[in-house]
Amino acid sequence: MQKKQGGYTMKSLKELFRIGPGPSSSHTIGPQRACLEMLKRSPDADHFRVTLYGSLALTGKGHLTDAIIEKTLAPKPCEIIMNYTDTMPHPNTLTLCAYDRDDRLLNTLTVYSIGGGAIEIEGEKSAEGQSIYPHHSLDEIMQYCHEENIDFCAYVDRFEGENINVYLNDILIQMCRTVDTGLNTAGILPGKLNMERIARSLLQEAITCEGSEREKLLLSAYAYAASEENAAGGMTVTAPTLGSSGLLPSLLYYYYYDLKRQREELVNALKVAGLIGNLIKYNATISGAQGGCQAELGAACSMGAAMIAYLMGLSMDQIEYAAEMGIEHHLGLTCDPVGGYVMIPCIERNAVCALRAIDAAVLAKHLRKVHKNRVSFDMVVETMNKTGMKLPIELKESALGGLASVIKI
Repeated sequence: MQKKQGGYTMKSLKELFRIGPGPSSSHTIGPQRACLEMLKRSPDADHFRVTLYGSLALTGKGHLTDAIIEKTLAPKPCEIIMNYTDTMPHPNTLTLCAYDRDDRLLNTLTVYSIGGGAIEIEGEKSAEGQSIYPHHSLDEIMQYCHEENIDFCAYVDRFEGENINVYLNDILIQMCRTVDTGLNTAGILPGKLNMERIARSLLQEAITCEGSEREKLLLSAYAYAASEENAAGGMTVTAPTLGSSGLLPSLLYYYYYDLKRQREELVNALKVAGLIGNLIKYNATISGAQGGCQAELGAACSMGAAMIAYLMGLSMDQIEYAAEMGIEHHLGLTCDPVGGYVMIPCIERNAVCALRAIDAAVLAKHLRKVHKNRVSFDMVVETMNKTGMKLPIELKESALGGLASVIKI
């Protein structure tokens, strides 16, 4: 499995922002990609057996892991086994076995779904693309940018190439499409929680308000819309995960449709957000099963705060401060999905964290004028990683602790 410190550098933002089916990137996109890999390697298989371990087993039903596996391997039959007892190297592990019609084993793959839809195959070199960035920390990146007299967007362009603009424009379109779909869909979300979609109703409430209250309710409605669509298994964007996929789309949708900002500006803003998300991914984790919700919505809030700071025209130092605050004040945040569904507290938390992202950017704008932050972004990422390691499994996407242990369904 990939180490998190030392010799590894970051891969493309294309490996961070992925389009795929909800409700959980590690529990749907990751297993889906694992199944596609098995199909490619065993095209003549007659049937399959897939064993889920750790968080994949504990929350697989609510996260629709079994459904995406069956759909991807269809029409060939597949037996799915939930292993709740064995401890594996990664909390999101699945083993796929391919058999011929005489039930003879043809192939076996053990796959780790490491967060954000990324996977690693046991015993093999990562196939998640080439490392393209030469720096390991935001401090190194900022020093390089100052020496080269470029900003964060130019930094991304330098190492990604021009085609990143086309890719991120497609990501922006999908994010807005997800919000639109959520705003125009009513009804009950799938699963045993019997939760009603409320994004459309929240939007109607926002329209009746004025000033900051209107802004906050609009942002919340957009976050609810994207998060509800994700919970229903719709097409969403990992930002950096699907569990946190309501935050960035809500901010971008608001800035595009309500504040009338240009699409090119928002694509550049996504570069800044992606740079922050990439640093968190490669120096810590974006997996709720490894780091709790601080690794998902804490990371998303940091990305959103940096993105808004960029759109406000702030300096690199102010953007760094905003990103630092966005994640610092989510340290220790648990991942405790009630019933294993990405609904409670996930949907509402996306809206709350979207509002926090704007607050962090505004605060960073003024705080950085009067003092330099004692706690850097890089320090907080390191702290988040260490904190995640100390969180018990009950509080890391297992549906065994926190709210999941209090609210029974």
